[in-house]
Amino acid sequence: MSNPKTMILGTGHAVPDKILSNADLEKMVDTSGRWIQERTGILERRVVEPGTPLSELAVLAGRRALEDAGVDPADVDLIIVGTVTGDMKFPATACFVQAALGASNAAAFDVSAACSGFIYGLQIADALMQNASYRRALVIGGDILTSMVDWEDRDTCILFGDGAGAAVLGPAKEGRGILSTSLRSDGSLAHLLYNPGCGSLNPPTEENVRKKIHTIRMEGREVFRHAVKNMTEILRQVLRQSDLEITDLDMLIPHQANLRIIEAVSKKFGLGSDKVYINVERFGNTSAASIPIALDEASKSGRLGAGDHVGVVAFGAGFAWAAGIIRL
Repeated sequence: MSNPKTMILGTGHAVPDKILSNADLEKMVDTSGRWIQERTGILERRVVEPGTPLSELAVLAGRRALEDAGVDPADVDLIIVGTVTGDMKFPATACFVQAALGASNAAAFDVSAACSGFIYGLQIADALMQNASYRRALVIGGDILTSMVDWEDRDTCILFGDGAGAAVLGPAKEGRGILSTSLRSDGSLAHLLYNPGCGSLNPPTEENVRKKIHTIRMEGREVFRHAVKNMTEILRQVLRQSDLEITDLDMLIPHQANLRIIEAVSKKFGLGSDKVYINVERFGNTSAASIPIALDEASKSGRLGAGDHVGVVAFGAGFAWAAGIIRL
């Protein structure tokens, strides 16, 4: 394993104030709070007010990460936003973030990798910083999935919440930094988790809106099976790349999609609850935001500190999955 060249200098996150509890959902759809908790582990999730753009959460998360890192926005030369719910089809939400932060020297673009978007952004930023002239990068994962939820579909509407999380990257020191990352995808399974609407295939016509073609479609059982298998395999891969064992990790931060998926992956590695960060009960599945939100919470709460080894792993639509090992 070569010495890392980039490291996380600071983190931040932002979630809406409004809480949607399981009890609230009982009044909206044919479900029960107990059924939701037993099936997913989720008790509540944060949801934006209608019309709130993703950039609003992304800017707040980014600003908090920059303050945590002690980095001025003018010193950021790269902004990457992982999202599938950007403000508009174009320009990139990263451009709105750049303007709001005053990061006038930064190149800015979005990455579409669904729930794996933050780790995809990390690897892209790490590669660009190693092979180009970028020295400070702001990587944000954020989604407002409630904007594409069918609130009459009890299998999906119970799962998702809104939020954004961010990390500032800079030159590594003292062996700390991004030790390894890996990205994978399998487009042949895209039909198991997707949103068919609002693109060139199914534009937002009156008929398509009536058919709710713009909402999330998911085959839950199949997604669960592939998620556990692929998250387990790719986490083993990045551990090998880092010359580490699972016992060397101080914390595993998995994508917060469903408690049963988290527990199944943790069991594969023999990890107890003290080594796995879980906040799905409070936020639900926030897609690309889930890992950076958890990373920020774990760091700010004192559960993680400088020099700790952290594993991150995610799985989502595409299928796209990713993992990484970071020494904070």
